[in-house]
Amino acid sequence: MKKVNGHEVIQLFEQFSPKAFAMEGDKVGLQIGALNQTVENVLVALDVTEEVVEEAIAKNAQLIIAHHPPIFRPLKKIATDTPAGRMIAKLIKHDIAVYAAHTNLDVAKGGVNDLLAAALGLKNAQVLVPTYEDQLKKLVVFVPEEDAERLREALGNAGAGAIGNYSHCSFSGAGEGRFLPGENTDPHIGEQGKLEAVNEVRVETVFPQSIEKKVIQAMIKAHPYEEVAYDVYRLENNGEQLGLGRIGQVEETTLSEYANVVKEALGVEKVRVVGDLNAKVKKVAVLGGDGNKYYSQAKFRGADVYVTGDIYYHTAHDALMAGLNMIDPGHNVEKVMKKGVATMMEGLCKEKGYEVSFIPSEIGTDPFTFM
Repeated sequence: MKKVNGHEVIQLFEQFSPKAFAMEGDKVGLQIGALNQTVENVLVALDVTEEVVEEAIAKNAQLIIAHHPPIFRPLKKIATDTPAGRMIAKLIKHDIAVYAAHTNLDVAKGGVNDLLAAALGLKNAQVLVPTYEDQLKKLVVFVPEEDAERLREALGNAGAGAIGNYSHCSFSGAGEGRFLPGENTDPHIGEQGKLEAVNEVRVETVFPQSIEKKVIQAMIKAHPYEEVAYDVYRLENNGEQLGLGRIGQVEETTLSEYANVVKEALGVEKVRVVGDLNAKVKKVAVLGGDGNKYYSQAKFRGADVYVTGDIYYHTAHDALMAGLNMIDPGHNVEKVMKKGVATMMEGLCKEKGYEVSFIPSEIGTDPFTFM
């Protein structure tokens, strides 16, 4: 197993939740500390509070990956006799870095909204509010015949060649490659100063822009040549639509019964419900966090109920008039990301041979108490 630093951990994290997915103006990325130190333990938290920092210290974490940015509004000062100031001082004193993944983690496949959709049992879940198109690109690479299959497999394993429900898709054509190894070369085939002709295969495959770095790295690692000949083209084909929220089907039930499903699935004691409790529910939209401004998209997409947090009084009235039922389980249900991100990152690090552990925070950060 390989010891890693914070940069390597975050590079791996951003392979599935890149900052480019974030909404404009969102405060994502490194917020406190540095990533150039060795990281053995990562605490995954919804919020960064003083209690969460104490937990990170107790569990010997060198990095916190948080969903909600602890520095969202510009700071005018850091006064260490205030809770916020003490928190930042403790992080710096104990060399704990804080990295925030906010709306990019909402949008990402396997992120907050996919985790909520899975918890609520949504079938055939689709993006509710498209915000990002993952541009398609094509890779063309030339490789000796005997190495072509190994290269195709490496590209497919890196995520290239995914078309619909098919994976590892590629096209190959045979040809002859020529090259003249110069001084200070160590050619896989041929020798310095002698023109060489090799039976090669042209391999073509497509990939989404968000995994370009991963695909190119996999190609170079699997390729036998010192200098790899390849081209990358931007395609006009529509890429995959990513975005906020999810919408899918559930077994037919009533609004009252589904409210109980939400409470149990998301671990909350109470929910606020808008609408007729006897209304039939078959299609459910969910959006983590504050989803007030997206209720019309849920209605347009045919949702029978919209599950989101922080519902405003007037939004509830507007939804009622539009004929849309709503369930508000609170903003804090985004806590599903703690275990979800920790599990995903453990798997990715295991594949890479990284010696680092991910610990879901056990500190409750919901500021509300229902009486």
